[in-house]
Amino acid sequence: MSTNTCMQMQVKKKSSFLKEINDVLPEKFPINLCLTCGACSSGCPASGKFDMDPRKFVRMVVLGFDEEVKETPWVWVCTMCKRCMHVCPMNIDIPALIYKTRASWPREERPRGIRQSCDLAVERESGSSMGTSNEDFSFVIEDVLEEVRETQPRFRDLKAPIDKKSAEIFVAVNSRNPVVEPDEMVPLWKIFHTVGADWTYSSKYWAGENYCMFLADDDAWEKIVKEKVKTIEELGCKIWVNDECGHELYAMMHGLKKFNIPHSFEIKPLVSLYAKWIREGKLPVSSDWNKDLKIKFTVHDPCNLVRKGFGEQVAEDLRFVVKKVVGEENFVEMYPNGVNNYCCGGGGGALQAPYNDERRKFGRIKFDQIMATGANYCIAPCHNCHSQLIDLNEYYSGSYYTIHIWTIICLSIGILGDNEREYLGPNLKNVGL
Repeated sequence: MSTNTCMQMQVKKKSSFLKEINDVLPEKFPINLCLTCGACSSGCPASGKFDMDPRKFVRMVVLGFDEEVKETPWVWVCTMCKRCMHVCPMNIDIPALIYKTRASWPREERPRGIRQSCDLAVERESGSSMGTSNEDFSFVIEDVLEEVRETQPRFRDLKAPIDKKSAEIFVAVNSRNPVVEPDEMVPLWKIFHTVGADWTYSSKYWAGENYCMFLADDDAWEKIVKEKVKTIEELGCKIWVNDECGHELYAMMHGLKKFNIPHSFEIKPLVSLYAKWIREGKLPVSSDWNKDLKIKFTVHDPCNLVRKGFGEQVAEDLRFVVKKVVGEENFVEMYPNGVNNYCCGGGGGALQAPYNDERRKFGRIKFDQIMATGANYCIAPCHNCHSQLIDLNEYYSGSYYTIHIWTIICLSIGILGDNEREYLGPNLKNVGL
């Protein structure tokens, strides 16, 4: 924080926004308990963007700089990853402050990309942020399934059920898969087939995303969660699983709590199901394929899945799976990791916001982390993280590939098809074919 800024902030103004903020923060951790220690800023990759950081932002709120706080675009660069809250000695929920500030913007002035993604999801019975219709989704599933059955004899009886009543697992799928990369859905189908999972998609509200949360539009966020809950309950599923994407997982978990929505199903991370099936012997993964190749892998811990979601347990499950699949000797850890991991900068709606330069500068810490491992591949079980890490690699001329877990699981079992290798580099493109 500059000297001039510090001097300007000595005089406290009358603040109506501070009262609003204290109304939404837990009583136990009001914002005026801030010690100004700077721990939040030191660990925040968004620090310095638009001449702002978490500590400065908090102090401006406390000191009554309402207009300046509500006008800075920094609130759309911050991904609300909760690393600041994680290290705060007073456990102040700075992301809740950011969310409230986003909500204070006139809706039409919020980033167009996030707003459109939210509006499309609300308008469609699919909940798709890409505006994909239920009819198109069902057509793509059936079309891809038919192709796999015809071209891969081992999977002539492969299933991708839609609206299967009383299935144990309801699976939400990120719209990007059926719309632009439908073959990326197949490895997950094969995993379910291999373990004998009882699962289903839905013909409505199947989409695994909720950008209304990032838009700070409570009404739209709540509407989408309620519709998804209704759909799951009508089918009678016991477990809700999102594909490898973190933000929808958090949007559902936090949305159920925030809006007090009753439900009878359990939410589980797909990563932990992989780990469970491997431990039970249902998913016969092996690292033998990599004994001679010695391809190195690292993993990125998505904030919404790990720090904001299921904590160290899911981080441990992630590492258990990867080590079993690629070989423990071929796994290289990033530091810090787990709940302490740095956000990649792609979440929070950042990929849909117009601040690409800031997003990439934010992500430089993550890029440097990956490069420091020397790994050939970074596994990222989240679609936003996946896209961001690919973009960072291209922008900063990196040397790694970013892949989903399902890809490397199927590769290790020897069931990864020719069309399911989009994100593999030349060193793995033909392995197992």
